[in-house]
Amino acid sequence: MLDVAVIIASTREGGFGTTVGQWFLEQTARRADLNVDVIALGRTALPPLQPARSGDTGDEARALAARVGAADGFVVITPEYNHGYPAALKLAIDSVRHEWAAKPVGFVSYGGRSGGLRAVEQLRLVFAELHVVSLRDTVSFHQTDAHFDAAGRPVEPDGVNGAAKVMLDQLTWWATTLREGRAARPYVR
Repeated sequence: MLDVAVIIASTREGGFGTTVGQWFLEQTARRADLNVDVIALGRTALPPLQPARSGDTGDEARALAARVGAADGFVVITPEYNHGYPAALKLAIDSVRHEWAAKPVGFVSYGGRSGGLRAVEQLRLVFAELHVVSLRDTVSFHQTDAHFDAAGRPVEPDGVNGAAKVMLDQLTWWATTLREGRAARPYVR
């Protein structure tokens, strides 16, 4: 079994992140090889922007670092805001340092005409700096309102469910390979 943290980046109450997140969690539930930890940033205590003392990570950052450290891989579900990703996601990523390293990350994005892909491209740069392997294949929802019905189900499930399977298959391969590598020889940054 692999431990995968699914990070839902949107903090908007009642936003589309909830719908996309529920759909994606249904995809992960179909797999017997994954244990999923949902880190919904709208319901997760994040550290302050300015710590009281330099170098003080705080309880929130330590708790988040423990969850990231326990994961073998990650999937980030993110909207695109103004051609970028949400501020809460940046804060969460930057609050953890070494626990990200030598693990894979996949992306599910949504929003407007680009489907959140501009946010994903920025995230690839950030995660590369943290020594995280980003998966090539993503799941992207352009004009999200047109892709989900009133019950929150994909209008055309075959395509998006298939894309999620491909991404999760890649995540599983990379997470297994990198976990075995870290066990055989600790990763040095």
